[in-house]
Amino acid sequence: MTHRPPPGCPAHQGDRPGPPVTPLYGPDFAADPQAVYRRLRTYGPVAPVELAPGAHASLVTDYRAALEVLRSPERFAKDARRWRALADGRVAPDNPVVPMMAYRPNCLFSDGDAHRRYREAVSDSLGRIDPNALRGYVERSADSLIDRFTADGKADLLRSYAKMLPLLVFQQLFGCPPELGDRLVKGFSGIFDGVDAERADALITDSLVELIAHKREQPGADMTSWLMAHHAELTDEEMIHQLVVLIGAGTEPQQNLIANALRLLLADDRFAGDLRGGSMPVEDALDEVLWLDPPMANYAVHYPVDDLDFGGTRLRAGEPVVVSFAAANTDPALHSEHRSGNRAHLAWSAGPHHCPAKESARLIAAVAVERLLDRLPDLELAVPVDRLVWRPGPFHRALTALPVRFPPVPVPVPAPAPQHVQPGYTAEPQSDPSAVAETSGDSRWNATTAPSHPSPSIPRVATFTERQPSSAPTARRPLWSSLAAWWRGQ
Repeated sequence: MTHRPPPGCPAHQGDRPGPPVTPLYGPDFAADPQAVYRRLRTYGPVAPVELAPGAHASLVTDYRAALEVLRSPERFAKDARRWRALADGRVAPDNPVVPMMAYRPNCLFSDGDAHRRYREAVSDSLGRIDPNALRGYVERSADSLIDRFTADGKADLLRSYAKMLPLLVFQQLFGCPPELGDRLVKGFSGIFDGVDAERADALITDSLVELIAHKREQPGADMTSWLMAHHAELTDEEMIHQLVVLIGAGTEPQQNLIANALRLLLADDRFAGDLRGGSMPVEDALDEVLWLDPPMANYAVHYPVDDLDFGGTRLRAGEPVVVSFAAANTDPALHSEHRSGNRAHLAWSAGPHHCPAKESARLIAAVAVERLLDRLPDLELAVPVDRLVWRPGPFHRALTALPVRFPPVPVPVPAPAPQHVQPGYTAEPQSDPSAVAETSGDSRWNATTAPSHPSPSIPRVATFTERQPSSAPTARRPLWSSLAAWWRGQ
């Protein structure tokens, strides 16, 4: 068998020497990825990189070139069965990036009719979630977590808040029992970090098999049941893989978006000054993070359908092309000092595979950040910002910890236990995933658009009428009811 050299070697450039292959793993890249992107741009819009030892790809660092890849499915396919290096054994099945890149029958790794079928099932199910109900649940979950450390005067916001809040939310959204939630978060953390990724992938699969069996016996008003009831008639295997992409995107990247926004708000003088002055530019901070430190920095793996010349680089059919959202967003050609309100960034990708849950994801992050800063307005970093450590990995932009301090604030009244708590807490988890929502009157997620052919076993969900947020607004808070209406296009 003839093995083709990786992208960037002389074979790709005729007799001309190509640029060196740059690793995107290890602490050096994690500490200063923008320095790496600046160096890669000197080679043109595409440059050769190594995602993990032995796993090579071409990284797109130019904004316009990234859009061209994302919006050209006829030239750049998503189906990872085209990945020649994996198919012919040049990349081993246990390579740490394989769980993040290998083919799965879901909306992220498919093209054409298959993609449309999966995407419709996912989008229709996501469309049944009422932003007001979601916002209320995020607020109550946030309060339950903040109550656990507000009297201490210090906390690691990553471990105790940013990581736990998406866990509570996705357990509610997917009707997931707490014990399965713990295992899923552990599994997804493993594949994002590339640590024992093969075992982490197996843990995810086993946990989802249990979740699907559970929901077939006890369907409810949740994403898992709605996907089952959709007229796309997903098989159990297809169900597993739609849940992989949905839960994966709703936990690890969501926690990074929350943590990165909090870091920016607390460390950047443009935002910290506003916080001390009594305002909370949460939306501005989210825009800045999504431009400069998107939670998924490099992903959107595509495969050229045919050999082609792209931006002066020869790309081979079946060799991975990875879009760097972080590098494209910071393309010098886009330089602007005014990113507030500008949402032309690529943090949610673009084209037919753009993130279908971006509205919910942004709403969760905004409410999480706003609620924390409302409860603890004197929050500050416990260490200098340059001592914060970033987790290695080619795909994400993720902190290892976010230590903070603040004047202790006693909890005025005992708070009900959240649906699920971090291991080590003594509170018992709720046995019914809907129990937390029911305590304030929001007993189910809104079904604004039911599947075309709902299963008779799935309970129909009454439509929520718009209501005032459950928590009283303060002078420091944005007008969240208007934001919720904006998400729905009203």
